[in-house]
Amino acid sequence: MTSFAQAIRTYRGDGGSRDGFFARVDGALATEQTPAKRLMELLDEEHAARPLPQDIYAAIRRRIEHAARYHPEADSATGPVGNDETRLQTAPGFPPPSPPRDASGASAATGGTFGQATQVIADHDQQMKGVGDTLNSRFVLEECLGIGGMGTVYKALDLRKLEASDRRPYVAIKVLNLQFRGNPKSLIALQREARKAQQLAHRNIVTVYDFDRDGQVVYLTMEYLSGQPLSRLLRNPNFRGMPFTEVFPIFKGMAAALAYAHERGFVHCDFKPANVFLTDTSEVKVIDFGISRVIQRPEEETEATVFDPGSLGALTPAYASPEMLEHREPDPRDDIYALGCITYELLTGKHPFDRVPAMQAKSAGMKPQRPEHLGNKQWKALRAALAFEREARTPSVTQFLDDLSEEQASVPGAKARKGGAPKLVIGAAAAAALLIAGAGYYLYDQSGGTAEQADREAPPRAPEASATGTVTPPAPPASSVAIAPAVPATPVPELSMAAVTPVLASVPCSALVASVHDQTVDVQGFVSQKYGLARLKETLGRVPGVKTSNFGVQPVADDKCDLLKVYGPYWSTNRQSGRPASVHTRSRATRLSEGDPLIIDLMTPGFDSYVNVDYFMLDGSVVHLLPNQRSRDNQAPPNYTATIGSMGDWVVGKPFGSEMIVLTVTPAPLFDAVRPDSEAKSEYLRAVDKRLAALAAKYGRDHVAVDVFQITTQAKQ
Repeated sequence: MTSFAQAIRTYRGDGGSRDGFFARVDGALATEQTPAKRLMELLDEEHAARPLPQDIYAAIRRRIEHAARYHPEADSATGPVGNDETRLQTAPGFPPPSPPRDASGASAATGGTFGQATQVIADHDQQMKGVGDTLNSRFVLEECLGIGGMGTVYKALDLRKLEASDRRPYVAIKVLNLQFRGNPKSLIALQREARKAQQLAHRNIVTVYDFDRDGQVVYLTMEYLSGQPLSRLLRNPNFRGMPFTEVFPIFKGMAAALAYAHERGFVHCDFKPANVFLTDTSEVKVIDFGISRVIQRPEEETEATVFDPGSLGALTPAYASPEMLEHREPDPRDDIYALGCITYELLTGKHPFDRVPAMQAKSAGMKPQRPEHLGNKQWKALRAALAFEREARTPSVTQFLDDLSEEQASVPGAKARKGGAPKLVIGAAAAAALLIAGAGYYLYDQSGGTAEQADREAPPRAPEASATGTVTPPAPPASSVAIAPAVPATPVPELSMAAVTPVLASVPCSALVASVHDQTVDVQGFVSQKYGLARLKETLGRVPGVKTSNFGVQPVADDKCDLLKVYGPYWSTNRQSGRPASVHTRSRATRLSEGDPLIIDLMTPGFDSYVNVDYFMLDGSVVHLLPNQRSRDNQAPPNYTATIGSMGDWVVGKPFGSEMIVLTVTPAPLFDAVRPDSEAKSEYLRAVDKRLAALAAKYGRDHVAVDVFQITTQAKQ
C-alpha cells in the first residue's frame, strides 16, 4: 500500500498526470491512521526537501484538512504545524471534533448549537475551494500565496476590474480554512477582521476591501502585494542576519503599523514574520489583524461580550508572550515581545530563545545573546522588549522605536540638541526652523549696517514687532548717537531686478523669487538652514540700491535640498506668474498634531492639466496622495479647485518634524502608470526631474506649475 510520503514523491518520479497523483494521495490518506498534525509535518518535510508547486502544496493541505474530519484521533484543534504557524488552541467555547454520523447522514449528537456546527462542517466539506475555482462568479483563484492558521490566501483575478480595463485587476483573497470554519464563531471572526482592518488605514497595514461569502465559503478581499513574507527571508538557509542600517527600515515599518493600531485600541495578538510582508518596492506591510482584540475601547464593550476573538485561542508559540500563553488579557506589550523577537532574528538570523515558547524559556532561565555591532542603548532597548515579565517590558512601541533609533541619528549638531526626544533630533531641528519662518516677514534696514554690526551694536532688548509681523531692529540709545557735520548726500544707486536675480541664483539649496520697488527688495521662498536667513539678508544688503529687505522666506532642513533642486525652477516660474497653481492644508495650518486629518486644498492653472500631489516625509519616503492605487483620476479642467483627504484618507503620524506637500501640475500625465503608493524619495525625484524636463521642452516652462507647502508635524500634546 502506498504511504502518504511515497505518494508525494511520485509527483516528481513517474511523470504521470495530476489526476493520477491526487488519486494516490487520496488513497494514502484514506488508509493511513496518521494524525493530521503528523501528515502536515510529512508534507512540509517533503516540500522542504524538494519544493512542490504552490497549487499542489495547497491542494494537499486541503485534503489533509478534509481527511482529518474522519479521523477522530487526528489533532483537529491544531492549525498548520511549525512554530511559525498560528495554532488554534482548545479553549472554553471551542467545539470538539465532528461527531460520527449515522447511515442517513444525520448527526448522532443531539441538541442545538453542536448539531448546527456539525452541519456547517459537512457543508464546507462539500464546497472546498482551490486554485482554478471562482468565488461569486467574480474572483478567479489563480495562485496560492500562503496558508495560515485562519485562512488560505490566494492571488485572484477580479473579473469586474478586468471588464473595466483596470490595469491592476488582481486582489488577494483570504478563504477561511476548513478547521477554522468548524468553529461556529468563525464567520463573526472574519467579519470583525474585515471591519477592524478597514478601520486601520495606514501605509504599513494591508488594505482590506470587503468581506463576503459564496454559499458557506467565507472570505475577505485585500490589496494584492507583490513581494515576499518576512518569514521567507528569515527561513532562508543562508540568512545569517543583517546590519542594523538594513534592519531599521523594516523595524520602523513594523513599529509604525503596530503603534498606529495600538493608538486606536487594537492589539494584533499574533504578530510574527509570516504576518509581515516586504513588497517589491521595499514597503513593509503588516497583515492579519484577524484575532486582535479590542483594548481600551469602552464603546465596544457590549460587542466584546458577544464575540471575543481571544476565545478562539489562536497564537504562535515562538512569538507569543508569556501572558498570552497564560490566556491573560491582551496588552500592547504582547505585540512588543513579538516585535522584539522578530527584530532580534533580523539582526542575527536566530530566534532570541531558539524558538522555545516564552514560558519554557523563562523557566529554563534562557537569556538572549547580544548581537554583534549593536550599540549599548540599542541593545538595552531590544533586551527590554524581550523581557518575560510584562511590567519590565517596554511600555509602548513608540518608546521602543525611539530607544532603538537613538544611536541611529547622526545629524550635525544633534549632540547639542540632546535635551529633546532622541528620535526627534531631526524633527526638532526642522520644527525650530518652521518657528523661525512663522515670524512672517522680516524688515532689514540697510542704513543700520550689516547683520553682524546690528547684532554687535544693538542694545540687549527684543526687537519690536508691528501688527503685520514686520520686525524692525530697535534704534540705538540716544547717548550713542554722535553729531557729525553735515555732508553732501551721496546719490543712491537705482535698484533693479537685473542686480538681484544673479545674487538669488547663487544661493545654494534654495528656491527664491523677488520683486523690487524704490530701494526695497521683497523675497519669498525657501532657503536651507545651513545657509540661513541672516546670511541671505547680508548678501542682498550688498546689492547696489538695496536699503531694506522684506523676507517671506522659510528655512528648510538641509535634507530638502534635493527636493528644491528638482522642483525649485518650476516653483519659481509659478510664483513669478502670480501663483496660478497652489496647494495648502485646510485653514492653511502649518502645524499638525498626531492623529489630525491631512486635508488639502488645491487650485490648478488656466489650462487642462494633470494633477499630482506628493507628501515628502521625514523618513526619506514620498507618499503619493494623488494619483494613487485607489484614486487614479487626476485630470482637471482650467482654474479648478478641489479638496482631497476630507473623508479621513490620511492622518498625521510618526515620524514628526518638517515635511513638505508638493503640487505638480502638467499638461500631460506625469507618468504613464500609477506609481506605488509610497516609495523612496531619491528614486522618485530622479524620475520626476527627467519627466518635467521633457514636458517643459515640449509644452513650455509656463505649462509646468509647482507649488510647495511646508508643514511641521508633532506628537499629540
